[in-house]
Amino acid sequence: MRINTNVASLTAQESAVNVGKNLSSSLEKLSTGLRINKASDDASGMAIADKLRTQASSVGQGIANANSANTFIQIADKAMGEQSNILDIVKTKLMQASTSTTSSDGRTAILNDIKALLTQFDAISSSTNYNGTTLLQGADFDFQIGEDSTNDKITVTTSYAARTESITGAGGSLNVIANLSDITAGSALTAMTVVDNALTNLNTVRSEFGSGQNQIESALRNMMTTRTNLKAAESIIRDVDYAAESANFNKQNIIAQAGTYAISQANAIQQNVLRLLQ
Repeated sequence: MRINTNVASLTAQESAVNVGKNLSSSLEKLSTGLRINKASDDASGMAIADKLRTQASSVGQGIANANSANTFIQIADKAMGEQSNILDIVKTKLMQASTSTTSSDGRTAILNDIKALLTQFDAISSSTNYNGTTLLQGADFDFQIGEDSTNDKITVTTSYAARTESITGAGGSLNVIANLSDITAGSALTAMTVVDNALTNLNTVRSEFGSGQNQIESALRNMMTTRTNLKAAESIIRDVDYAAESANFNKQNIIAQAGTYAISQANAIQQNVLRLLQ
């Protein structure tokens, strides 16, 4: 029997160290909620999970961009809705001016009201903006909702600027009415045709914005589903299964206690050698 080197104790200590590391790792997972806390926990799994997280972040920004684009278009649509109301009122006043029961002074008052309304029409066009970008001046608007510069870009092209000089049709633009010095029953009827054409053109611009909004909302629904699936996939790889890890922690804890007992017994065995010296 040898007492200089307690091999049994050394073996038990080595096992205790390894079990301690396992116990510490298990406790770390339970405390953070993550199965992968460092690359050594699962190198390939961490690489995949990080890529999924980056992709989910990009999709999340795409969702934010789409929501901003929706707000952008809604502001434009509400403004054009008010412009449409103005043109409805203008047409009603022109009808009033076109009848013989309206006096000359009445038509003058009506014309002044119409000019004030058309001034407001242009004021809406000039002041409607989103974060400093004017919306009703006639332009192409690009909304980037993904990483691909081609397939993930939605472009809204407006055919007209929603202004009196730009909304044109048979009979000219709305400026024809705004520049009138007086109005008669006949010119009021002619002006009604101009207003009808202007409403058609304004509705064309609204429909272009509306079509773009439908695209954006469709893309938004798809991105929300995609982000949920990406987050779920990352969770499967990165997050800890508490039921399984709790069982593992209890297992390692019991082994650690047994290891401590084994070390004490290995040391106790050495004491038996002393009996040979008595």
